[in-house]
Amino acid sequence: MTAVDEFHHVSANPDNKLGAHLGTLITRDKAHVVAMTGSYFRGDTEAVLSPEDEARFETVTYTYYEQLSGYTYLKTLDIGYFFYSGSYADELLKVLDPTEKTILHIPNVNSRESTKDKHREVEHIIDALGDWQGTDPATGFQLVRRPDGKVLRIADLVDDDPAKRDKVSASLKDPSQKNNRDHVDIIVALGMAKEGFDWIWCEHALTVGYRSSLTEIVQIIGRATRDAKGKTHARFTNLIAEPDASEEAVREAVNDTLKAIAASLLMEQVLTPKFEFKPKTPANTAQDGFDYGENGYDDSKCNVGFNEQKGTFQIEIKGLTQPKSPEANRICENDLNEVITAFVQDKTAIERGLFDEEMVPEELTQVKMGKIVRDKYPELDEADQEAVRQHAIAAMNFTQQAKKTLLGDGTDAPSNTAFVDGVRQFAMSVKELDIDLIDRINPFSEAYAILAKTMSEESLKEVAAVIEAKKIKLSPEEARDLAKRAVKFKQERGRLPSLTSTDAWEKRMAEGVAFLTRMKQESMNG
Repeated sequence: MTAVDEFHHVSANPDNKLGAHLGTLITRDKAHVVAMTGSYFRGDTEAVLSPEDEARFETVTYTYYEQLSGYTYLKTLDIGYFFYSGSYADELLKVLDPTEKTILHIPNVNSRESTKDKHREVEHIIDALGDWQGTDPATGFQLVRRPDGKVLRIADLVDDDPAKRDKVSASLKDPSQKNNRDHVDIIVALGMAKEGFDWIWCEHALTVGYRSSLTEIVQIIGRATRDAKGKTHARFTNLIAEPDASEEAVREAVNDTLKAIAASLLMEQVLTPKFEFKPKTPANTAQDGFDYGENGYDDSKCNVGFNEQKGTFQIEIKGLTQPKSPEANRICENDLNEVITAFVQDKTAIERGLFDEEMVPEELTQVKMGKIVRDKYPELDEADQEAVRQHAIAAMNFTQQAKKTLLGDGTDAPSNTAFVDGVRQFAMSVKELDIDLIDRINPFSEAYAILAKTMSEESLKEVAAVIEAKKIKLSPEEARDLAKRAVKFKQERGRLPSLTSTDAWEKRMAEGVAFLTRMKQESMNG
């Protein structure tokens, strides 16, 4: 038997080594394969498995609400988005409660929120929490005395000194301290303490700066959702520089984010559109599976095709430079969102009016984007850096044109929309879900905070029902008949049939109820 954990690292793409090894095992048909993952989707939108390989697995879904139901202590999760103006370090203690066990992820140095000096940021945080008492020689933790006299134990994983950081990391992984709640109080990290990091006592995952990757957000939330004695509640907080967009636009973006997070916790596939850019040449032809519009593929023009099954746009561009090395190819396929996010969050680019013109100014696209690519990927040669720059600009222009089409020709897009647009990119498949997961909007600093409804077993069941209802294909008559049988089922069993039941008939009755609920909601919304 072969067991594969963190299975979302597998990809159906033939270049994925883990996927290739797994494919060999499946082809040999001599091994029993168990695949385990906390989220069945990939940030690069590649399929985890091909449909034919996926069909060979028996699916056992253990959703987050089932997880909460099975926990002894932890029952609820709160999510909040806090927007601010000024420096995040000045606002941090308004959302960081020193009495809660917290993992604090400071912003990426390329983000708008970063001061560009990560070490000073950590020092500022420690100073704000209390008086530094030195370093614990046994663990490497920073010791800070709070005004009430309690000494906080802070693990600094941002320090670049390998000896210091390795000592702290080893102390956090010490198996003898796993059940010791007082071992550490706050962990400060940048790129660490995410996927696979296990600290059961964490009550608060506090992240500074907008994260464009839904995978990363879900992984960070997962750090706080371990069951531990006396821990009945957990929360995820994202502290973000206030976007230059209306409060309503931000509210909509946050709600889409919450829907995507909830869908992910329910093990639903959440995909973003994927762009494939190719040079326009006389040899190009229509590709199988792609729809090129009413007039079909035109040899004389640059064509745009869409493959609905894969969620992929294929776009031809004259004179486009193609990446040569495997790494540059990977970046163009998977990392363009990160490059674009770094670009639109750049203060100079914003001040120059990036989105004010019909086309992005050449100076910005060539000089500024070129510098961002060189700084981010110094290992690439000049030709590959230019290929990445061109692909990033192409993706950004394409999404900008798509947004103008959606907004209408007469609507000017706001200047800093990295947060709002990023959400729209990864949450497109959840926009149709008619769910409002926002509880309230409160004043915060000079801006505001958007607080989600508590995610509990019951609320996540409701989200699951809405998602499932979108998939169900029934006639109203069939649905009503199934709903009548569901009422009888409830009278006999004391509960309604479940959409996640392994019993096919019970699940079918539940689908009838969900379908009718959806019909009623849609009629109320006109």
